[in-house]
Amino acid sequence: MKVDLIIENVKVFNAYFKRFLKSDVAILDGKYFYIGKYKDKLSSKKVINGDNKYMIPGLIDIHMHIESSMATPNAFSYELIRNGVTTIVSEPHEIANVFGVEGIKAMIDAGKDCDIDIFYGVPSSVPSTSSYYETTGAKIDIEEIKELLNYKNIICLGEVMNYYDVINSNDSKINKLIKFFRKENPHLPIEGHCPKLLDLDLAKFIYNGVNSDHTQQTKEGMKERIMNGMFIEIQEKSMNEDIINFIIDNNLYEHVCLVTDDVMADTLIKEGHLNKLVKKAIDMGMSPENAFYISTFTPARRMGLKDRGSIAPGKIADFVLLNDLKDFKISDVYKKGKKVFDDTYTYDFEKKNGLFPKRFYESIKLDNINEKDLKIKAPKKNGQIKCRVINVKDKSTYTEEVIKTLDIKDGFLDWENSPYLIIAVFERYNKFGNIGIGLVTGDTIKKGAVATTYAHDHHNLLVVGKTITDVLKAVNTVIENQGGYCVVKDNEILASISLPVAGILSEESMKIIGEKLLNVRKAMAHLGYKHYNPVMSLSTNSLPVSPLLKITDKGLVNLSKNRIENLFMEGQ
Repeated sequence: MKVDLIIENVKVFNAYFKRFLKSDVAILDGKYFYIGKYKDKLSSKKVINGDNKYMIPGLIDIHMHIESSMATPNAFSYELIRNGVTTIVSEPHEIANVFGVEGIKAMIDAGKDCDIDIFYGVPSSVPSTSSYYETTGAKIDIEEIKELLNYKNIICLGEVMNYYDVINSNDSKINKLIKFFRKENPHLPIEGHCPKLLDLDLAKFIYNGVNSDHTQQTKEGMKERIMNGMFIEIQEKSMNEDIINFIIDNNLYEHVCLVTDDVMADTLIKEGHLNKLVKKAIDMGMSPENAFYISTFTPARRMGLKDRGSIAPGKIADFVLLNDLKDFKISDVYKKGKKVFDDTYTYDFEKKNGLFPKRFYESIKLDNINEKDLKIKAPKKNGQIKCRVINVKDKSTYTEEVIKTLDIKDGFLDWENSPYLIIAVFERYNKFGNIGIGLVTGDTIKKGAVATTYAHDHHNLLVVGKTITDVLKAVNTVIENQGGYCVVKDNEILASISLPVAGILSEESMKIIGEKLLNVRKAMAHLGYKHYNPVMSLSTNSLPVSPLLKITDKGLVNLSKNRIENLFMEGQ
């Protein structure tokens, strides 16, 4: 019997016994055909000596967002292959918030010719809360879900973020979407987002059909989730000693997997992707076999991808050859039995322009702002007033509410001469012209200004600044660039990146995006931003589903109290 390729003399990871076995691997029509000693049984025109390397399945990331890299699918795919990732499940709610179904279709079309397999989740939370709390460019409802389910690579309902409505309102939009999805697609998983939910609230969330969580975990929270049947997708910020030891000590590998969620271009170029988390798990004491298991087999099973995730007859021949287990040193990557990367390859990325509809490049419907847009009218002429202020905290995307006293001058809040900064969100879709204005403090910038249209998840134009002059420069530069980031100090641009596709993506290579983004990150740190990821921290200042006090174009939002808060405390 003839096959297409035989790789002999490799140590093959068997997911079913969770151990490596010395063997040969035969591949036919892009799938594994036989794992064993092939001589006197099979022949092939191409036989490769594996040189005693370790063979594991291609890594599978089932919870992530391509848009977080700010790159197009082809540029993103280009970088993942060299990191051993061969399959992803992307949830395109970022572009869906801007362009709805059209945006999702455009992402799917732009990724058709990628080296990796890209599956998608239908965004369930567009907008992330409701139109009462934020303005988006589009929405996803039952009719949109019906349309998207016609695409064969839609394999789950994307993360349900509006947990407040799930557990408190049976007739809410999100519960209607979940009920429809469960009825029409009972075999497809529903992804969840439920930070800090416990006890009865957690039970309600799971009862309504959402049985996974990817948010930052505590040991007790994770224990309660797994005891209630939840599948846990562990991103890097949950990879601490308590969590990893809890998994190891309780042998919880069947109930967890590793995911990246959001990886930005500069981090991906420098540190890697899912392979980084695998290596970190090993460094923290998890056996290589179990680390590979929860980055290949369990994520495939969670998403119903029965044709991959292990090395066995009939499975797609996606695999990685490793020189070393502990350091996860990649020698070769194969996709469907074809080599797509080895350590001698030098990639020459071919930039592709115009992959998206024309209107995607003209999506910022804002005129330049002026000084009067940044004046905060106070409820009295002069004196002082107590204000709610967003307090940004290092090591978290969660914020807290603090009460601070500011001066009033001639009927306006004198924020420029206070210890605090202005934070504002300008509605970019030309629907209502809303401007949400608040104050911010803590581990954010201390001088200058930073503006961006990459503001989770509505992607209106967000700015934080210490002076009106710098705020105007940053905001108007982003408007002129049709989206992106701009960091300013003393009316001079320190760093910027243009994101002209829907205001959130660039068509440049990941390397170029990464270099520009790194400059933005460094410039933000120079202005005093103290955070492990200042770019992400800034963007999530306007994510209302994330605790505690956030800001959108509608104002200050406290979803835990289910209300928009007044900036001023008087009369409250």
